[in-house]
Amino acid sequence: MDPNVATLPRFAPGDSGDRRSRSRWDGTVVAGAVLVGAAVVLGRTLRRVVVEGGSMAPTLLDGDRLVVLARPWGPPRVPLVGDIVAAPDPRRPDRVLVKRVGRVDRAAGTVELLGDAPGASTDSRVFGPVPVASVVGRVVHRYGPPGRTGPLGRSTEYHRA
Repeated sequence: MDPNVATLPRFAPGDSGDRRSRSRWDGTVVAGAVLVGAAVVLGRTLRRVVVEGGSMAPTLLDGDRLVVLARPWGPPRVPLVGDIVAAPDPRRPDRVLVKRVGRVDRAAGTVELLGDAPGASTDSRVFGPVPVASVVGRVVHRYGPPGRTGPLGRSTEYHRA
């Protein structure tokens, strides 16, 4: 074989040999799979809640729209005192309550949920502590209404007896 002569590779019948178009197709499939996986995880991780009533005033007002960050798998994270969380109403599980964590009892695996406006709130003072496992997640952001948007952090000044 003459080293000065170039030879072209032979392809199987029907194989155009265009590796670029095949790698683009593979890249599209991988990207699509990643997007579907991300959508599933985010769908189980981020939830939206609308505040109804004044039990969390002045922090949250009627009509505020919130993003709740949940854990999609694994053991439930024990919230900290001062966190604003979402949890099903123990009296009506189809209804979601948004309350502040007033106390955590790790031994019993429960949290006390309290409204910021005690006179307008139905909370653990009425129905008692709730299991940590029932907490849907922590409220992290208010996305509406316009003018009241932004992140919601943990209150460091919340001290209830």
